[in-house]
Amino acid sequence: MNVYDFDGTIYYPDCAISFALWCMNRHPSLWFTFFPKALKSMIGHKLGKVPRYVMERTFFSFLCKVDDFDEQIEKFWDKHEKHVSAWYLAQKKPDDLIISASPKCIIEPIAKRLGVNCMASDYDREVGAFVDNLMYAREKAAYIFDQGFPEIENFYSDSLADTPMALCAEKAHLITDKAQKVNDWPKLDVETLKKVHEKIDSGWSVHL
Repeated sequence: MNVYDFDGTIYYPDCAISFALWCMNRHPSLWFTFFPKALKSMIGHKLGKVPRYVMERTFFSFLCKVDDFDEQIEKFWDKHEKHVSAWYLAQKKPDDLIISASPKCIIEPIAKRLGVNCMASDYDREVGAFVDNLMYAREKAAYIFDQGFPEIENFYSDSLADTPMALCAEKAHLITDKAQKVNDWPKLDVETLKKVHEKIDSGWSVHL
């Protein structure tokens, strides 16, 4: 079985940001009721002034404001499915697993189109909150162990934060150049391990 991160790995750009923009362009009121608060929160998070969980709650609140969500997510992927990387489509297998920190309600429709399995962060659009652990860094590896998945042949990600998952695979690959270039995972020397810990400790957020 091969396991893949999604954003920045087999898809570029970030699907959550792309879908937020998609919804704002189709529901213009979101530019006033959602966008200013979300932008302020994301900038504050980048500057270290807004906690991660506050930024996430503010950003993903747009998912609760789209009444025709089911229709819009399908139309979104009709338009954006072409951004799935060609190198991935060339090697795709039915038992592939996409595992992503992005909301499952965004990831699951494209996984179904690709005919592969997926696991993503569970976001409750009625409550307006994540209802389970985010599929980020250590949580991805914990999920693999808890579910008793078969041996992972290859793991692909664009982030060193996914090193816990990389260590679960026979071979790991780091994706660069806007999800276009497949490289070997870097050797875990002292300097690389320092970067890994920095990535993990910084917490998950959308790709800005």
